Amino acid sequence: MRDTDLFQMALGLVPPWLVSDSRFDAEKKRLDIDIDFTKGGHFDCSGCDKPDCAVHDTVQKEWRHLDFFQHQAFLHARVPRTKCDECGVRLVNVPWARPGSGFTLLFEALAMTLVTAMPVRAAGRLIGEHDTRLWRVIIHYVEQALARADFSKVMRIAVDETASKLGHNYITLFVDIDERRVLYVTDGKDAKTIEAFADDLEAHGGDASRIKEVCIDMSAAFIKGVTENLTEAQITFDKFHAVKLVNDAVDKVRRAEVKERPELRRSRYLWLKNERNLSADQSAQLGSLSAMNLKTARAYNLRLAFQDIYSEPSRAWGELFLDRWYSWARRCRLEPMKQVALTIKKHRDGILRWFDSRIANGLIESINSLIQAAKAKARGYRTTRNLKAITYLIAGKLELRLPT
Repeated sequence: MRDTDLFQMALGLVPPWLVSDSRFDAEKKRLDIDIDFTKGGHFDCSGCDKPDCAVHDTVQKEWRHLDFFQHQAFLHARVPRTKCDECGVRLVNVPWARPGSGFTLLFEALAMTLVTAMPVRAAGRLIGEHDTRLWRVIIHYVEQALARADFSKVMRIAVDETASKLGHNYITLFVDIDERRVLYVTDGKDAKTIEAFADDLEAHGGDASRIKEVCIDMSAAFIKGVTENLTEAQITFDKFHAVKLVNDAVDKVRRAEVKERPELRRSRYLWLKNERNLSADQSAQLGSLSAMNLKTARAYNLRLAFQDIYSEPSRAWGELFLDRWYSWARRCRLEPMKQVALTIKKHRDGILRWFDSRIANGLIESINSLIQAAKAKARGYRTTRNLKAITYLIAGKLELRLPT
């Protein structure tokens, strides 16, 4: 069997396409395969799919293919341009590569498989390609998969922001709680992000009026965006965010008191962590400090009581204990705790909604950690567009339809 016949079979080429020649350079570790078409061949129009169009002229093209053993392989072809009565002169779509790409379909499938498991730059080094070219491939497949996505069954979502780069630069993530997938990613963290999500939801077969539950933090912008654009949704304020607000107030009390009570130095995380997460030495230290007449210890007890509200068996009990907690916090003579109590009171209904919806942003926080871990491995991304593409790739559960 001739080498051209072997490569033709390996590439799966059918008439009028054929392998006309091959060249192997051992020094450059490179294999070049020439593809041609039979004289008098006719092709479908790439614009309207009209069959049997005559060839007008040809254009020389090159594509990177899967490596031949450890050697880089390239396909070269005289690609015809057909003359169509409807579309005019159009370049033919070749079966081994998508239009406009410098890679074969199989090479792109390999690249997409690698970038789901490692940073794009590392994947580029592994296969000998610049990461900029790989980003074009990633964005193409991600955008194609997003265009096919169906959001018609989405009814419960979680919303949260994450840092896109240093400084006050954020992207906002919208997650389908039931399917545990990222639905939409957009720049910023204001009310317009909710509006943009509602528009994108409609574009993917969803209906903003079918969204019944939304879990958000207590951001005024998010509240406004949900109220104006997801009008049928009940808001649940994320319990982890609510507890964090109380934690921050405890830390403010500690920072003010440490100036007078030096024993509080280097004790910050003792008051912020749950006791089950402390070591034996830390637990002993916390017990010793709690026994002292410290303002921080009083604030800490308020924090523990607030957390316990979420362990109540029903909304009625939760409502009772939240109101009692509010009364206690307002009378505690600790200004940061009094202020956070006002914030909790203002958002009381959304906090108590948790007893009905039982949803929280734990899922979206875990997705955020995956995104930040990927960003750290890659040492950041050049553009927000790249970060969005990786977010969808990692957590979007996309149907990429890679060639095999």
